[in-house]
Amino acid sequence: MMYFVPSWYHGNEYKENEQYFYVRRAVTEFDDSVKQIQMFNRNDIMDYKILNLSYSPNFRHFLHRQSVFHAPYWSCFDAIQEIRRTKVDILSYHDLMWPEHTEFVYTPFCIVAYVNNQKYAEVHFGEDGNMIEVFLYQDNMMVRKNVYDDRGFLSDTIVYENNQAIYEQYLDGKGNWKMCHFFEDGHVEVNPENPFYLINNKRYDFNCLNYDSMEPLIEEVFSTYLDEMTDSTDIFCLAMHTLHHDLLESLFSKRKTILSFYQNRLELFDDAELKSLIRNTNYCIVDSKHKIRPLEKYADKTLPIVDITPFDTRADFGISQQLTVQNILVPIDSIEQSKFEELILLFAKYFEINETARVHFFTRNANWDRVDSVLNFTREVLKVNGLDERLARKETNDKAEFDLDEEKKVPIKFFVDQCVDELSISKCIREQRIMVDVTSRPDLYLQISCISSAIPQIVSFNTQYVHDGKNGFIVKEVSEVLNGLKYYLDNITNWNKCMIYSYELGKEYNTASLIRKWKGVMKQVEQD
Repeated sequence: MMYFVPSWYHGNEYKENEQYFYVRRAVTEFDDSVKQIQMFNRNDIMDYKILNLSYSPNFRHFLHRQSVFHAPYWSCFDAIQEIRRTKVDILSYHDLMWPEHTEFVYTPFCIVAYVNNQKYAEVHFGEDGNMIEVFLYQDNMMVRKNVYDDRGFLSDTIVYENNQAIYEQYLDGKGNWKMCHFFEDGHVEVNPENPFYLINNKRYDFNCLNYDSMEPLIEEVFSTYLDEMTDSTDIFCLAMHTLHHDLLESLFSKRKTILSFYQNRLELFDDAELKSLIRNTNYCIVDSKHKIRPLEKYADKTLPIVDITPFDTRADFGISQQLTVQNILVPIDSIEQSKFEELILLFAKYFEINETARVHFFTRNANWDRVDSVLNFTREVLKVNGLDERLARKETNDKAEFDLDEEKKVPIKFFVDQCVDELSISKCIREQRIMVDVTSRPDLYLQISCISSAIPQIVSFNTQYVHDGKNGFIVKEVSEVLNGLKYYLDNITNWNKCMIYSYELGKEYNTASLIRKWKGVMKQVEQD
């Protein structure tokens, strides 16, 4: 059986990253583990199971958002809290015990409960409309936060003093506390009257009642699960993350493992446990070829390693040919300021020879002022260089019946597209005619999406997804971008050649190809 150990954490805490429905998601939930589980779930490659080490009271909703709702899983915190329920259950705030004469006030963000004209509680909801937290107040100060599980019970309660979190208690399905986590020093106390955890409906005693931190407690429970429920033939795909690599090294040194490195999670720092884990693994998986060499240099040995992109290509040609403008997508999140300024000036001059060109600055940064800051910077660069700053003014929806504003005669040619999740990126890519990426760190999903949509890419780094002169150009200087724009945007024949080549290149990274690679890796690991 294949077991997946993902790194679905909130920063450096063993907690999920569930958000209120009104909060814009700042980071994507998608990663290599999500894609791998989707692939195993849809293609019957091998029996599999998710081993989730994170406290995730809304885990069923997370799986549903990733289209793997029925994926089998084991939760470490379910074992700790002795939770036997598996099905989602609806729990309404009306089901809670409220004081007499409680008045509910409905706001756009939450429901506020008042008792005798004093604020008593706030009820907060998740993305799917499920109740996730209730804040309790005393004298207008928060004194407690209750966290609710999507299976319909109170899962965790956090106690506050002077608006500071003091400790939290994890509860079982009946509301009895199982363990208490103190925030000041991080130590954990187990309830001496109920010192058990649950593995496969069998209760086990905790080794002790006090732990210095959460990690040794998680390691103890996880170790018991591995010993009792797995055997030597099982394979473990471990998503590498700085939070849990020490724990993985101690538990998986004698098991069959595949280490999965993904985008910015490839943090190779001087650590004996991390180096030992990498050197002794059966296989390593990276998301692109350029990461193979740094990994082998760090491990100081030739590793069994293969690049398997977590994103598969799909022949999904966009609609750019149907538009009256030619959109140029430009990722800017990790771009150097000097290059950014040079690009802005280059595009402004290109507009003089191509009136239909439009530049869309692409950012994954979800900050509310991100669009304004990028456009303000663009206008400043244009102004300093004597160019028309109105090219980068902000779009407005104000439309008068007789608009005689002189400004309207200058079309907006610089736009900002904020895309955090993969769905919004796919919609954005469909309208693009070409991508220009001169950043220091390539966006893997963007590159794969460009191949899927069959649009050219002009990039400043060698990458397996761009073949120079075929489906794009690899440039050394920003000034070389202009020739690439003219080549693809001024000549439909060149653009069509790129589309045909991209279609053929996409076959190397489609689902069938990724499955073949995975089967090759598993066959090799099984023989070791």
